[in-house]
Amino acid sequence: MRGEFEEVCPLNRLNSISHKSNSTNILSEVSELMGLSMRMSEDQLARDALQASATQYWCTSGQNGDQPTNLSVTDIGNVTTGLLSNDAWMIFDREIGEDRFATAPVRDAYLAMGHTDLSNDLNGLPNFNPKWNYPNQNSMKLAAEWGVVNNVRFMLSSVGLKRQFASALGRTVYSVFVQGLEAIGCVYQDNFSSRIIYKGPEFSDQLQQNVTIGYTFAEVTRVYNDLWISQMLCTLNN
Repeated sequence: MRGEFEEVCPLNRLNSISHKSNSTNILSEVSELMGLSMRMSEDQLARDALQASATQYWCTSGQNGDQPTNLSVTDIGNVTTGLLSNDAWMIFDREIGEDRFATAPVRDAYLAMGHTDLSNDLNGLPNFNPKWNYPNQNSMKLAAEWGVVNNVRFMLSSVGLKRQFASALGRTVYSVFVQGLEAIGCVYQDNFSSRIIYKGPEFSDQLQQNVTIGYTFAEVTRVYNDLWISQMLCTLNN
């Protein structure tokens, strides 16, 4: 009877196909959101681990009269010199200049990670070269990259580390992690880094009405060599 009814009423079959398609689309969207949440959680845990373990450098050459001061080319140079003296390898290769308007060559560079609030201060630094002025726009660039100051290329994120009312004058203090190659890494536990868990309604609910979806990760960020990373503390220039 069921088969005969479906043949007479093909709309039932279309509804079934449409329901499966909608469920697949919703699951795909939720999986993308779960993946984004998982990666942001990993970033926050990695940030907090570096805060607790990386050596601190207080900026002192800025102009705002605070402790620490705002970012300055002098402080960035001091951190770079310290990494060089400790034999830290640079992460990024140089980019040779090209005959193109408003572009400039880029030096070999260390990687710096900081908060997006620092974007205006970086724009105002002497020798700052934004990434859109790099000579080779076809080379791989991280979306978070903001630009380069001498031998340090800056990556900015909204999950960068900041501590409110932590300076001598009550300003927000920002941590900028400047690092060389293999300064930090991840330790994987239970032989995996992260995974998204999904169980269909047949496994999650006696009435098969609900599903189970979530994520788990078993990795720890750690400093491999404390001489190859520096936590530069600064405030804003305003």
